[in-house]
Amino acid sequence: MAVDKPARKAAELLTALRAQRPLIHNITNQVVMNYTANALLASGASPVMAHAQEEVEEMTALAGALVLNIGTLTASSVEAMLLAGRQANALNIPVILDPVGSGATRFRTRTAVRLLGELSVSVIRGNASEILSLARADTRTRGVDAVHGVDEVRETALQLAHTLGTVLAITGAVDLITDGKQTLTVSNGHEMMGYITGTGCTATALIGAFSAVEKDPLHAASSALAYFGLAGEMGARDAPGPGTFQMALLDALFVMDEKQLKAGARIEA
Repeated sequence: MAVDKPARKAAELLTALRAQRPLIHNITNQVVMNYTANALLASGASPVMAHAQEEVEEMTALAGALVLNIGTLTASSVEAMLLAGRQANALNIPVILDPVGSGATRFRTRTAVRLLGELSVSVIRGNASEILSLARADTRTRGVDAVHGVDEVRETALQLAHTLGTVLAITGAVDLITDGKQTLTVSNGHEMMGYITGTGCTATALIGAFSAVEKDPLHAASSALAYFGLAGEMGARDAPGPGTFQMALLDALFVMDEKQLKAGARIEA
């Protein structure tokens, strides 16, 4: 694969995203709901956060992608996720799963495994420990933080992606994206991203946005992560600390153009 081909693809998808402005339905983490909605708006997508079981099927039917995030789980939200996910599957709408904190508690781990067992999921985005917990029941995490590195779970990820028939996007210092056959890495990002709440959740939401305009989940996920990581690099240039950076990151998502993304995306096969 030519060095610039994935970067060129990312730029093309950003153009498509801003032209189509797809609706992205999020059943998501209440801690970061406002920020992820703003990030979707800044990127060019249209967010909706409908959680009630009474309406999730109707809302999903209107969406270009469905994002399921287990960050603030309740029994009711699990059922809402299943209803929305089944509707998305029936209509061939991509489903993106963020297994936040899977491995930390039995409820979280069981829920992530249940969603994967009952739904067809296009992309799973998580840190190394969360992804590992989906394959090994004895894996434990430290809350929502990773205690494993991306390299430690590479082989397990390849096998798990193949078994589940999905794309795994494992985020860390260097992101790894694989469908079990092809593997891409994304080396965009900035250490400041680890000092604000919800960057992982935001990355997942953006994968949903890119999935709404790209049928290949491998390229949708890698393009979204490069875009988000590059925005982190841009936002950190003049941000002295996390508070300023949080707003600068949103600004960078908004002002970045396709030419900048093509030049700055570091995606390798």
